[in-house]
Amino acid sequence: MTLTRDFRETILARVQRDKAFRREMLKTGIELLLSGDPAEAAVGREQLRDYVNATLGFQELGRLLGKNPKSLMQMLSAPGNPTSTNLAAVLQQLQAHEGVEIGITLRRPKS
Repeated sequence: MTLTRDFRETILARVQRDKAFRREMLKTGIELLLSGDPAEAAVGREQLRDYVNATLGFQELGRLLGKNPKSLMQMLSAPGNPTSTNLAAVLQQLQAHEGVEIGITLRRPKS
């Protein structure tokens, strides 16, 4: 589904004023990306792309990583296929920008 301009502007405004919402957006994007389900991973990449657009932007992320911003945009698109090295570098910068540390919690699988 294509998002309307008004919806994207609403999300952008909320991300910029609401730290809890912004952090939850980052967290959910990462969780979806790591879910193991290809469809959920695609949604996670898009959510991370929206997060980058609403926070530091792809120009700045590209500068920090020494990467072409357009390559980063494509990497975080639904059909994107980032290498583990590139993804780790992006997540490291997003953590630093947001002032959070990403961790993993091991849980028993649901039966």
